[in-house]
Amino acid sequence: MASRVVKRAFKYRFYPTDEQAQQLARTFGCVRYVYNRALAERSRAWTQEQRRISHAETDKMLTAWKRDPETEWLAEPSKGPLQATLRNLQGAFDKFWRKLTGYPKFKKRGKSKDSATYFSNCFTYRDGRIKLAKQSEPLDIVWSRPLPEGAEPSQVTVSKDSAGRYHISILVEDTIAEHAPTDTTVGIDAGITTLYALSTGEKISNRRHEKKDRARLAKAQRVLAKKQKGSANRAKARLKVARIHARIADRRRDHLHKLSTRLVRENQVIAIEDLSVRNMVRNHSLARAISDASWSEFRSMLEYKADWYGRTVVAIDRFYPSSKSCSTCGRIADKMPLNIRDWTCPCGAVHDRDVNAAKNIRAAGLAVLACGDGVRPPRS
Repeated sequence: MASRVVKRAFKYRFYPTDEQAQQLARTFGCVRYVYNRALAERSRAWTQEQRRISHAETDKMLTAWKRDPETEWLAEPSKGPLQATLRNLQGAFDKFWRKLTGYPKFKKRGKSKDSATYFSNCFTYRDGRIKLAKQSEPLDIVWSRPLPEGAEPSQVTVSKDSAGRYHISILVEDTIAEHAPTDTTVGIDAGITTLYALSTGEKISNRRHEKKDRARLAKAQRVLAKKQKGSANRAKARLKVARIHARIADRRRDHLHKLSTRLVRENQVIAIEDLSVRNMVRNHSLARAISDASWSEFRSMLEYKADWYGRTVVAIDRFYPSSKSCSTCGRIADKMPLNIRDWTCPCGAVHDRDVNAAKNIRAAGLAVLACGDGVRPPRS
C-alpha cells in the first residue's frame, strides 16, 4: 500500500500562565497593528498612485516602524509573528487578484480570532514541550493525542478565540498510508432537512446544532444587549455568548469530521455539487439553516482527506439539473419546486427527490472524470 509525506497540523488546547497571557496579548496586538497598517499602506498606494506594493516593501516598512520612536514597541514581541502576518496579507492579496476571495479586510480588536505564527527559529521543541520566543516557561499544552513519532514541528500558531480559549496548531510532516483501492463511488446531494443524501439511498440527518442551543443563545444575547457598553458585566455577557457559539461550532465540526472520514474511507470517487454558498445565504429565509449546515467546510474536509488517502473528489457544474433529471431515463422535468419531495417520471420510475439528485450527481461526476467537463446539458 502506497504512502505519502504530507504537512499536517495538530491542534491542542493550552493554558497560559498570567505572564504568558500578557505577553501573548501584546503579541496579538502587534500582529493586528502590523497587518492593518500594511493593508492601509497597500490600499493607499493603489488608490493614490495606482501602484502595487510588494511583500518585500512591506517587510522594509516593518523594519522602519520598529525604529520609529512612536512605534518602537513593535520590537518587543518576537519578529516571527510580525513577519508571518505580512506573509498572510500577501497571500490574501494573491487570492484577491486571482478572484478567489474579496478584498482583504482590516482586523478589528475583539471582533476576530487573535493569532500569531512562530517559525522554527522562534520556538523550541524539546522532550515534548514547546517554549515560544521571549517566554521563560514552556506552554502547558493538553496533549489530547500524540504527535507522529519523530516529528519535528516546522511552525506553530497560537490563537485565542472569542470564547477566551487558547489553542496551538503544530505543523509537522507526517507519513500517511493511502487507503486500499475500492470500486465504490458515491454521489452526495446537500440539503437542509436532510443534511446529505447519498446515491446509495442513505440519508444523513441534519443535527441542527445551532437550533438545539438557539434558546440559550437568544437569552444570552438579550442579556448582553442590556449591559452598558464598555462595562465589565458586558464583557462577561459577551464571553457567555461566545462560549455558546463555540460549543455549537465544536459539535458541528466533530460531526463533519466523522462523516467526511467515513466517506473517504469507503469510496474511491466522491461526486459533489459546486455550490455557491455565498450567494445562497443571501436568501434570508434559509441563511441560518445554510450556515448551520456548513457545506463549504465539509467540502474542504473531503478534498484534503481525499488527497491524503488517494481518493478523488469531483465537483460538477452548479447549474446541472440534478433534481429535475430522472436518474433512470435521463428525462428533465420542466419544473421541480422545493415542496415536491417525491415524484414520478413518465417512464414509470418513482424518485425520492434527494436520492435521485445524488444518483445524478454521481453519474455526472463519473462523466467528468471520464470525458472532462461538459456534463451540463444545453439550455435549449
